[in-house]
Amino acid sequence: MPLLKRIALAWLLAATPALAAAPNEYQVKAVFLFNFSQFVEWPAGAFSAANAPFTLCLVGEDRFGTQLDAAVQGESVQGHPLVVKRYRDPGELGTCHMLFIDDSEMSQLDRILGSLGGQATLTVSDIDHSAERGAIIQFANENNRLRLRINVAAAKSAGLTISSKLLRPAEIVGPRPG
Repeated sequence: MPLLKRIALAWLLAATPALAAAPNEYQVKAVFLFNFSQFVEWPAGAFSAANAPFTLCLVGEDRFGTQLDAAVQGESVQGHPLVVKRYRDPGELGTCHMLFIDDSEMSQLDRILGSLGGQATLTVSDIDHSAERGAIIQFANENNRLRLRINVAAAKSAGLTISSKLLRPAEIVGPRPG
């Protein structure tokens, strides 16, 4: 599916409760995760080599199944081939350019975020109030609609630049961008 169609589908599903019931929650989140990679800039130093992969990691329970793999199959980010890695134990995390923290890791959130130590990692979670706790993007379910909450200060601290196209429809938490 072309990028523009994915973007349109993701925004449409998030804004329209009647359609949101058709695909499951994790199909929608999978499309969003890929789209986030298209609206965030990573510093050149985030990659060990020009052909190094862009690594999208999942930690905790994997509720995506094959849906995430299907959404990103054959895709690249800033010229880097996209690969998905799954971790059950947060202590096993390797290099991640994007890290989805499942709500099964609620008690480990602060430890996981702290372990990244300023790395250029886009952290995304569906844990309530995770954006206020330092995750960069939080999926929030409000009135059966998927909403985004973005912590711009956390993104800046990680050396990431988020496009205004992603910021506009989101709720900004923490300090407002200057």
